[in-house]
Amino acid sequence: MENLFRFMRKYVCLLLLSSCLLLKAENQALSDSAAFHGKVQKGWTFGALPCIAYDADAGFQYGALANVYYYGDGSTYPNYLHSFYVEASYTTMHYGVFRLFYDSDYLIPNHRFIFDISYIPNAMSDFLGFNGYTSLMNANWIEPDADDYKSKVFYKYQNNLFRVAADIEGRIAGHWKWNAGLGILGYMTGAVNVSMLNKARKEGNKLPDVPTLYEEYLDWGIISANEAHGGWHPYLRGGITYDSRDYRTFPTKGIYADAFLTYSAAFGNQTGYNHLKANLNFRHYLSLYRDYAVFAYRVGAQSLLAGHSPFYMDSYFNTLFLQRELYEALGGGNSLRGIMCNRILSKGFAYANIEFRFKLVKFDIAKQHFYIGLNPFLDAGMVIRPAFLDEQALQQIFLENPDEYIDDYFDFSPAKLYAPHLSAGIGLKIAMNENFVLSGEWAAPFNKQDAPNLDSFYVKIGYLF
Repeated sequence: MENLFRFMRKYVCLLLLSSCLLLKAENQALSDSAAFHGKVQKGWTFGALPCIAYDADAGFQYGALANVYYYGDGSTYPNYLHSFYVEASYTTMHYGVFRLFYDSDYLIPNHRFIFDISYIPNAMSDFLGFNGYTSLMNANWIEPDADDYKSKVFYKYQNNLFRVAADIEGRIAGHWKWNAGLGILGYMTGAVNVSMLNKARKEGNKLPDVPTLYEEYLDWGIISANEAHGGWHPYLRGGITYDSRDYRTFPTKGIYADAFLTYSAAFGNQTGYNHLKANLNFRHYLSLYRDYAVFAYRVGAQSLLAGHSPFYMDSYFNTLFLQRELYEALGGGNSLRGIMCNRILSKGFAYANIEFRFKLVKFDIAKQHFYIGLNPFLDAGMVIRPAFLDEQALQQIFLENPDEYIDDYFDFSPAKLYAPHLSAGIGLKIAMNENFVLSGEWAAPFNKQDAPNLDSFYVKIGYLF
């Protein structure tokens, strides 16, 4: 039955990709000038999609999203002057996205400005421990038919995020730009609320009330009491960018690179968690044949430079521009596809994404320009600065508990600590007017330690990078 649910979820999502609701505003028109291979969009465009899916753990998802673009007289097409994105979706197992996002190169002349306000509740966020392969995942512990079954939510914890962010970018000279931003991240974390989740489950399918790995980490002292329930962290950000891309959403050539620092403060009893992190990011786009075939890759790193960061902020992937609702670090559909979210939870990590992007067919409907594309990809990530794990203290804890074995939880060998996590997959894209891109991606990890189901399917908006 579990496999049937996963099969249904995948193909319901694919069906939704192909049945996107597309509306157009009154003042749209098609220009006769030749700018983007002979086709230019003017005025306002609007794309909307119902959020309907099913997941055996997350439950039934319902809601809607919409993206509105304004192109003005079409002289900047396919780059837009204004973009508004709104999403409201929720599941019966209490995962949701409530988001308002604005992006403009026109509101402040000669500057790019973005604003984001989001609330992302997640009753079952992934938690597999610290430092990637140092923390072992036992798939039998979350498999109800296994003899040593613990709970389907053993590798989960509650992680609700509220975010307000504003960023601005200005030109220095040529392709060089400066960036600045500020915002606040509010985390509300804790153990999985098993009694709440069981209300939506039938008899015989109830979750056992046993300690999760997150609760074990609290009991072992790896996660301190001060960071156990989250906190509020205002931040300031600044850096530089080099951007020679020809287009923003689907570049066919050019380089995008950034380097920036993020200083995060804290309130109340969390003032000891003020910290500074650095990010480096390099993307390169190469046209193989016009805009029909493009090779794209991205490499980068994030690391703690000073201070102390709470574990839940180590799971946040800092970025200058919030294209998607959440960037997990590292793992999941917004970083390493096919690998469980937060699989590489450490103080510093490096990553790489490689894609071939193909436009298979282009067509017009009601003066709207569409294409269907495919993107095979390879993703990789690794620990570069580990989170502290006291091996000797943990050895003593397990010696005092004869019912548990440390080898079931940890492998402290350096080879495991710095081993790369790899995954590969393929995506389907359906795009309207170059910018509203519906994405369905399937991916699988190279190592079964990275995902118990050995494959994952994602429905997103836009390209990963």
